[in-house]
Parts: sequence; structure tokens; C-alpha cells
Amino acid sequence: MHPFGEEFSTFAISARCPRSGKLGVAISTRPIAVGARCPFIEPGLGITVTMAVTDPRLGPLGLNLMKLGYSAQRTLDEIAASDPHVEWRQLSVIDRDGNAVARTGAQNKDWSGHFCEPNMVAMGNGLISERTASAMRDTFRAREGQEVEDRLMAALEAGRDAGGQHGGQHSAALLVYGSYPYPLIDLRVDEHDEPIGELRRVLELYRPTIDYYALRPAQPHALGGEADWIAAKERQAKA
Repeated sequence: MHPFGEEFSTFAISARCPRSGKLGVAISTRPIAVGARCPFIEPGLGITVTMAVTDPRLGPLGLNLMKLGYSAQRTLDEIAASDPHVEWRQLSVIDRDGNAVARTGAQNKDWSGHFCEPNMVAMGNGLISERTASAMRDTFRAREGQEVEDRLMAALEAGRDAGGQHGGQHSAALLVYGSYPYPLIDLRVDEHDEPIGELRRVLELYRPTIDYYALRPAQPHALGGEADWIAAKERQAKA
């Protein structure tokens, strides 16, 4: 039992696509609304993820440090130095150059840890085994060349299929930014018996309109309505 209450577990994968510049996080846990507390992204800048006994203040702190020009490692070091409870946390940072680092505090039990490589961090705490995190890493690697949202979603599914976490999952989220100041994808399943499967279903429903909602703010008259956009995409696919 953590000193701050019941211990819960979380697993996540964060990534930067060097080809498109997209930044994204896929994450799942047992408590409600994981997407509101853990992933923090600023386009063109980087990603901070804060998990375990989460302190959501650390996410914006990491982004602010990267705005000052701090590297991923320096950012992580400064976050850790600022937090008297850092051993209860799990943190990761990816900067604009794809440097990727993570820290798993000593008070995280069961299997807790992380895998870092350029442009990617797969991590988790309170997992059934190391395979939850390594399966996310391996699946992400195997799908090189695909859009980052598809790689992240497949990796999260692989983590679930490898055992997930103690207590199972009830919420999940997928957050992806491109070059715009608003997200391309911000999908959340906040309470569900199979949240990752539900997140997949919602992503597939949303997929035909990802570009539409990214482009429409600058072209409100040229793009027409959502139904027209989807119909045009379907015609293109059949051509």
C-alpha cells in the first residue's frame, strides 16, 4: 500500500515519429480517466509522461524545461530533483531530437520498469511481468513505417495481451499531436471492462476524420461537411 492510498498500476508507450514529427502516447490503467493525468505533449517540443503515484504537475514542468532548451535527460533530472516523492513516481521524457529517457522510482513494486530507445519509451508499474512493457517495445519496432498512432495503438494492445497489469485495466487513452497546437487525436475511454478494445473501436470510427478536423480550421468552406469528406475518401479508396 502506498502512503498516499491504494496502489494502482499503469502501462504506457510514448513516441516521436522522426519522419512526420508526430508525438504520441498510448496508456492504460485501472483508475478512471488516465488520459487526464498522465500524458503531456507540446507539438514540436516533446513529451512528458508521469505515472505510478501520479503528480500531474510534473508533466507541464517537463514541457516548460524543454522550452528552455533542456535535453530529455536534463529535464528528467530536474523533475526528479524538484519532487520529494520522486521514488513513488514513474516518469519519462522524449525531447524534440528524439532523446528518450525514463525513471522508475524505487518504491514501485511488482514488475516495474522501462525500455528506452531513440524516439520511444515503453514503461509500466505493477505489471504482471516484464513482458507487458517489452511486448509494447517489440510491437512498436515491428511496425516501423506506419503512422505513429497505429504503432502506439498496436503496442498498447500487445501490452494488454502480454498480461497487462495487476487488477486489470478500466481506462485508456491515445493522444497524438502533429504540427498544430491542437491534438490530431485525443481519444479516451474513461470506464470500461475492456478499455483498450474500446479505444481501438473508437479510433477506427474517428480515423476517417482525423485529417478533416486537422485541416478544417483553416479551410472551413473548402472542405464541406464531415459526411462529404468521408464519402470522398470512400470514393478514393474504391478508385
